[in-house]
Formats: sequence, structure tokens, C-alpha cells
Amino acid sequence: MRHLTVPRTLCYLLHGDDVLLIRRGRHKRIFPGKINGIGGHVEADEDVAASAAREILEETGLAVDDLRLAGVVHVEGGLGQSEALPDGALPGVMLFVFTGLAPSRQVRASDEGELIWVPLAQVKELDWAAGGAELLQAGLEARRSGRPFSLYRGASG
Repeated sequence: MRHLTVPRTLCYLLHGDDVLLIRRGRHKRIFPGKINGIGGHVEADEDVAASAAREILEETGLAVDDLRLAGVVHVEGGLGQSEALPDGALPGVMLFVFTGLAPSRQVRASDEGELIWVPLAQVKELDWAAGGAELLQAGLEARRSGRPFSLYRGASG
């Protein structure tokens, strides 16, 4: 069977020994109140790197030049999707994970949620969106090693 996916980005921004994360707003449909990286949908007229930079700028006010693709996660259809295709199938998500160096710690608020700088040593203690902590660790390792990761998340997680 072939896959139908929606492209999205997820970005982890570093500044010193801290990472910029977002506590998603309680009003958000997906992962309300949970901690996650910065990101969102890829628009029809942009590539994934441009999408990552745009989402970061929109959600944080930061213009980040040093973005690196850390990995790709294929999430099986139905996980996190609400709009079915005409045949009733739910598309999956192709998640492009980036890491970047924030030019400063000065961020501006958005309606997406609360932006928080967290010491890397404390990230495991957070109330993460599904898979977020593992993707951060995989992203950091990819940045260190220069080798992007590739993951598949089926319906069972």
C-alpha cells in the first residue's frame, strides 16, 4: 500500500546549554498543554527548510540562519489528523525535524503557547507531547554526528 502524508516541521532551537520549547496552548487540538518543539504545517509553495524558518519566525520572532535537518519521522495515518480523505482514509504525517542555533534568547509570544527555555539537563522531567523527548535527543545526536535519523511511527506508537 502506498502512503499519503502531510508534511510538517518540528524544530529544536539551542542557545548555550538550553533548548527553546513550547508548552502548547490548552486550546490546541493536538497535544494541548504538552511540551514540544517549534513547528507546524508546510505550506503548498514552500520547501521544508523554508517552512521551518517561517514557523520559527512566526512562533518566536527569531530569525534563525543555522538550521540543520536532523531527521525525518513518518507517522502512520490517523495519528494527529482530523480530516479524512474522500475514501475515509486518514493521511499520515511526514515530520521533518530540524535543530538550530538561536541568535538570542529574546522571543516574542504567540497564540501557539508559552515559550520556555529549558536546560538540556532537565528536559526528561517535562510533560512532553508524544515522542517529543525522544525526537529532541535524536535531533541533538544527529547535530553532533552529522548523520540524520529516520524513524517510522505506526498506529501502535
